[in-house]
Amino acid sequence: MSSFEADAHAKINLALAVTGTRDDGYHELRSVFLRLALHDRLEAELDPDAPSDQLEIEGEEVTAEGNLVLRAASRLRAAIDPSLPPLRFRLRKRIPAAAGLGGGSSDAAAAIDLALAAWGVRLHPAERLGAALRVGADVPFFTAGHSASLVEGIGEHVTELPSLEPVAGILLVTPRERLSTAEVFAEFDRQPASGALERVDEVVLLLREGVDGMTLAASTAMLREANDLWPAAVRLRPQLEGVRDLVSRTIGHAVLLTGSGPTLVAVYPSEAAATRAAVSLQATAAPELEGATIISTSTIERGEHS
Repeated sequence: MSSFEADAHAKINLALAVTGTRDDGYHELRSVFLRLALHDRLEAELDPDAPSDQLEIEGEEVTAEGNLVLRAASRLRAAIDPSLPPLRFRLRKRIPAAAGLGGGSSDAAAAIDLALAAWGVRLHPAERLGAALRVGADVPFFTAGHSASLVEGIGEHVTELPSLEPVAGILLVTPRERLSTAEVFAEFDRQPASGALERVDEVVLLLREGVDGMTLAASTAMLREANDLWPAAVRLRPQLEGVRDLVSRTIGHAVLLTGSGPTLVAVYPSEAAATRAAVSLQATAAPELEGATIISTSTIERGEHS
């Protein structure tokens, strides 16, 4: 029986503005997403004898229950043909979970593509994007397949931006205590913040003018406060501010929050430079970094991802 596989890449938000709240409770955003080389690996094959879709996970401590891979397969099947056979997924997890890196959404986008391949079904791009949005707000970005995008609304509007060529190095620091997206947005609603919208527009202009990793790295000081969710994340995890200050002092570089956090990001001209920064952080014995996951990776060029 044929097996299908795909990489599910992480993302960072260079800037994120909350632009409104809809009547159904969803928040509208305007944000710049960059896809990273860091990725999970998902495999899928038909399993007609199984009572339902199955998911095996290796790596990061996440469970199959409620996983977006299974949600994606279930909702896709319901939209196409409920009689389509069950699937067996195997997920090798490398992206930290509940970290603002979009790992679950990226896995879901990969699951949609692998399910369609296993079932031998083809969808119009608009139908595929609709299927992605029914699973989660970040899934359409991963489904669109761009290296860099302006994402608006609740995630349904994805506009491709020029990718960074050469690529940028990315340092990721994910504290031990994670944050759920729902938790952060609920806290945001209690005490809204604003101010990142101008930064989003500046980043969009920067990318459209054409930049490489070195130029972007030199511009990241303006991004330190370019996330409207930062105050909410800090209220929920007060230690996060201390972690950011420590990381910034240690590496001598501006540090920003991605997504709803708690992962902190620094941008470098190359992956080698990001790796040197990761090594310097890993060598510290600072209690603020106890249990933190420190990863060096890079952005990817157009066409590099699967």
